[in-house]
Amino acid sequence: MLDYLKELNEVQREAVVRTEGPSLVIAGAGSGKTRVLTYRIAHLLKQGARPSNILALTFTNKAAREMKDRIGRVAGENVARYLWMGTFHSIFSRILRAEHETIGYPSNFTIYDSSDSKSLIKTIIKDFQLDDKTYKPNVVASRISMAKNNLITPMAYANSPEIRSADKNMRMPAISEIYKEYAKRCRLSGSMDFDDLLLITNLLFRDHEEILKKYQERFGYVLVDEYQDTNYSQYLIIKKLAAKHNNICVVGDDAQSIYSFRGARIENILNFKNDYPDHRVFKLEQNYRSTQTIVNAANSIIARNKKQIPKNVFSENALGKPIKILSALTDNEEGFLVAQEISQLQLRDHYQFEDFAILYRTNAQSRIFEESLRKRNIPYKIYGGLSFYQRKEIKDLLSYFRMTINPDDNEALKRIINYPARGIGQTTVGKLEVSAVSNETSIWRVLTALPEINHSQVNKGTATKLMGFVALIDRFQKLSQESDAFETAKTIAEQTGILKDLYNDKSPEGLSRHENIQELLNGIQEFSISAKEQGDPDKLENYLEDVALLTDQDNEKDEEKNKVTLMTVHSAKGLEFKNVFIVGMEENLFPSQRQGEKATQESLEEERRLFYVALTRAEENAWLSYANQRYRWGNLDFCTPSRFLEELDERYTEGQVPTGVSGRASAEQSNVSYSSPAQRFAQRQPSSSFKTRESQNILNKKLVSLKESGRAQDTFQGDDPGKIQAGMTVQHQRFGEGKVLKIEGIAPDLKATVFFRTTGQKQLLLKFAKLRIKS
Repeated sequence: MLDYLKELNEVQREAVVRTEGPSLVIAGAGSGKTRVLTYRIAHLLKQGARPSNILALTFTNKAAREMKDRIGRVAGENVARYLWMGTFHSIFSRILRAEHETIGYPSNFTIYDSSDSKSLIKTIIKDFQLDDKTYKPNVVASRISMAKNNLITPMAYANSPEIRSADKNMRMPAISEIYKEYAKRCRLSGSMDFDDLLLITNLLFRDHEEILKKYQERFGYVLVDEYQDTNYSQYLIIKKLAAKHNNICVVGDDAQSIYSFRGARIENILNFKNDYPDHRVFKLEQNYRSTQTIVNAANSIIARNKKQIPKNVFSENALGKPIKILSALTDNEEGFLVAQEISQLQLRDHYQFEDFAILYRTNAQSRIFEESLRKRNIPYKIYGGLSFYQRKEIKDLLSYFRMTINPDDNEALKRIINYPARGIGQTTVGKLEVSAVSNETSIWRVLTALPEINHSQVNKGTATKLMGFVALIDRFQKLSQESDAFETAKTIAEQTGILKDLYNDKSPEGLSRHENIQELLNGIQEFSISAKEQGDPDKLENYLEDVALLTDQDNEKDEEKNKVTLMTVHSAKGLEFKNVFIVGMEENLFPSQRQGEKATQESLEEERRLFYVALTRAEENAWLSYANQRYRWGNLDFCTPSRFLEELDERYTEGQVPTGVSGRASAEQSNVSYSSPAQRFAQRQPSSSFKTRESQNILNKKLVSLKESGRAQDTFQGDDPGKIQAGMTVQHQRFGEGKVLKIEGIAPDLKATVFFRTTGQKQLLLKFAKLRIKS
């Protein structure tokens, strides 16, 4: 049996063994918080707590599985399996299925992912005859999501003058009606989206005290991971569930609160002391991941934030090398320098490619680094790209599974009613949908009523095809009751014709799609085997519930691992790499343009926390790079190095750190609090594109500086094209320095082939190229 307490330092051990009453575990980056949370649960079990009385909430299924495996090694697998451990959404969907009669939903309700939600919203916008360029589905979906996370129901939304006024100012006054119709159609489809799982759980506990008391009594111990990432809805559920026994333990780091755009509230962790005055605080301050230099540099940044819980994070690892600052003339050169550093370190210090990560603020920045890595034949992978479960062929088969379990699921039905092709056109589907909406029912119920009612709009031939589809789904439903998940899934893949359709497509794309279906079936077989071994239910509906609740990190499929990782800083949270490049360290990029324009203390502090998260992903080495010029929207923009570079303690850096580079956001601006969730939500509007007076002053100073140095775009002068000869070294405004390889053509249409050290070989028409001769 593992002696788990010997693996802990003094503070970690204290946080594990003091299990009674409210506890706040502040876990600095790399301080072993997962181990503490895991062993605290194991200790509870060893002390005699019943596993069914322990509720442990995480943000990914992967984290929950890893913790449950560790607990099993300490307390025994047969004990660990009965824990209520999982993501917020998986635990609350379990509660809602158990209480489905009370909430008026079927127990087999479908869970919509974001693409399903946006598809339904797009349909409603079309049905309402609204302009989808004004009512963009993504914006409307985000607005509805934020409302739900603030516990604002469709009725409350419609009755809020602040919210309606905000929508009107955004030129989208009909969002209230869209939200109401969206909620109605979800219910008719027997479906919930991810936000509903939290909203409806809150409503269930609010309106049914006897049910709340049942779960309060059950959960004698409540533990929450990543508490700084909880939103208002999650916060209220946690507070209610822990109210009876008051044995609540939350683990997190306020310095890593970076998800306000998803509704996360740093106030939840900052105000824990107010919610539980008799709480104990355990500060995990030793960083086991990074060098002393990286930890100290990160501390020098985060110390500038006012809203934080004081802590002294330290490392006893090696001192390590200084953080290297890379200054590039252009964004293309930035890509070149980063790729060059990776190539040299990989050869000189024998690192694997998987030891490197390039972190950027926005996904759009990846292109330049992809091109630079490809030129050097460096393998890479984009983290957070298209999820395996979002690929078309996977969504198609999963939609058949969803129809099998819940035939009222309109979004699944519309996706597969004519795939593979069975002669049912969009016109027919549109008529069925109109009929369903007008009769306030699902499309499936309209279909099953076809033999009994007169549908003059559907001819006999089409009706026959529709009834064939109904019969197919009916067969799958019977099969799912009799067979395990794998046998049911395999039969559906075969009998729908999906496997045959993809097998007949001999293109590389077709072969890849066929392999993806095989991989999905392999995953379902693993699920079936695992379920049988553990004595868990092994039906298609159990698999479907499991896969529907996967998070972004859970969706990542294993690929060849020895590749450089490219990802946004938000995606990097929770990960670690030996070598980390944080790129695009420029004002209006990192910190982001939106934050720079708003110039609020609150938003700037979150950007600083984001930089802190990025820097603390590095174990051994870190680089910070910025470009002096960057193309945006086809125009050359002159960049100002990020204020964060100046804020770093120079004792921990190597290379030129710019000073006095940026205007400073006022700590007093826009530090507004609101008296209700509705008022707070009403203020969440997309930021306007105007520049603050301070930003304009910075821009004016920058332009003056550029004019004085002769680097402004309009002042760059090229030499006479007729003087350009092969072998010359030339300067190009955008591509930098290069060597002329050859000259072709007849004046005035001479062409030059030039090799530029940052961007490679280019062919340029000399009369437009503006090349300046250097030698």
